[in-house]
Amino acid sequence: MKRLTIIAFILGYLTVNAYAQDLTFSQFYEIPMLRNPALAGVFDGDVRVSGAFRNQWQSVAVPFQTGALGVEYKLPFNQHGDWLTLGLQATHDVAGDVKLKRTQVMPVLNFHKSLNADRNEYISVAFMAGPVNSQFDPTALKMNDQFVNGSYNANAPTQVFQRTGFNYWDASTGISYSASYNDDIHYYVGAGLFHFNRPKVAFYTSNSNVQLQPKLALNGGLTIQTSDVNKLVFYTDYFSQGGSQQFFIGGMYGVDLSYDWDGDRTSTLYLGSFYRWNDAIVPAVRLSLYQMNIGLSYDVQIGRLKTASQMRGGFELTLTYRASLSSRSQYSDAVRCVGSGF
Repeated sequence: MKRLTIIAFILGYLTVNAYAQDLTFSQFYEIPMLRNPALAGVFDGDVRVSGAFRNQWQSVAVPFQTGALGVEYKLPFNQHGDWLTLGLQATHDVAGDVKLKRTQVMPVLNFHKSLNADRNEYISVAFMAGPVNSQFDPTALKMNDQFVNGSYNANAPTQVFQRTGFNYWDASTGISYSASYNDDIHYYVGAGLFHFNRPKVAFYTSNSNVQLQPKLALNGGLTIQTSDVNKLVFYTDYFSQGGSQQFFIGGMYGVDLSYDWDGDRTSTLYLGSFYRWNDAIVPAVRLSLYQMNIGLSYDVQIGRLKTASQMRGGFELTLTYRASLSSRSQYSDAVRCVGSGF
């Protein structure tokens, strides 16, 4: 392969990623701040710590590995039912032979405004921003001029890259509306705009005008308590970025397996499936054990990569810890109600 072909492929890959899609999780409902910053804090409890690991396309080539860690902390803002969520979302992904890496750490601030005296309707406005580092390993590349007399020589002079990594600042915002009805139905809708500052993302200074395109996000979630021990949960996301679109939809059926001594549910088993439009079907299972959720999913490729991947997309594992703080007042308990069921 010629040197220019390899370089063109690298630059093309980076440009596609700059103009197209961000990293993706199939259990997107477990990583709310990557869906929309305004979904931070929309859950039952005061503290949530969520983690995810994804191993994708191992059957095709070198797997793409992605990890995420999020922390959310809710606190009262005033005596009118308003409150704040402080969050932190970190991600790290590694792609392909050249180990193209991207690491980001994003603080999140979400303000929730109560819309009525019952405190069962809220509108939330959020802002998220932080540093991002992107880099790749040039030693993993094999250039044409490193093949001498038909043999590969790693020490032969070769292409010198202007830089193999760079940093930039990224900023996003979002809005959401969440509500509860008769303690049996809980739902939210939201819209977000990621990368609205259009950061420049290029390894070559000659391509310094390459920008990370803004991404529009539309989100929804619905929980229906069908009986004392059963519930239905539905989630959906739509993203549009740089001419590319992505649509998720699906749901899970939950069965309560046990209760503790005071009647609170301690364990619930969820089974369900999700569909990523023209790409994959994702069976998923989640086990809630009191404060801990464990989720596992597997992508079954049905899109353009189904032949090359033999329909094997990859596994994804999520762990989530949620807690209510016993030190909170009765007022603090009241503002939790809107997140119940999520």
